[in-house]
Amino acid sequence: MAGDKPTGSGKETSGETTDVNSPYYIHPSDYPKQMQVNDVLNDHNNNKWKQEMTNFLLAKNKMGLVDGTIEKPGAESPIYLAWVRADAMIKGWLTTAMEREIRTSVRYAKTSSEIWRDLEERFEKEGAP
Repeated sequence: MAGDKPTGSGKETSGETTDVNSPYYIHPSDYPKQMQVNDVLNDHNNNKWKQEMTNFLLAKNKMGLVDGTIEKPGAESPIYLAWVRADAMIKGWLTTAMEREIRTSVRYAKTSSEIWRDLEERFEKEGAP
């Protein structure tokens, strides 16, 4: 399973990661309610918002968790807690950058990947010609 392999050479057990190249790494200045885009997501700016958020997530090396290429490891995996912690941070970033109505609609998503897919389904009509 893709999520079972630790990346890099840093400490990645018990939910701790010191390897700054790891997608599980959380910088000390990161916090969930951090605003990461210029404008919050609303019903009219999905394409712009998605591009800005994608750039931010790529810069933070977190896009793999959001797009599902880094799968959630099993609870017995040594990187399970690191994955859960990184995903919780991403969920905070995503929801902070949304209008209240949209945030409410994704409140019960279990992962950042679920939020991302839900938004894609909701706004795919905006990208259509």
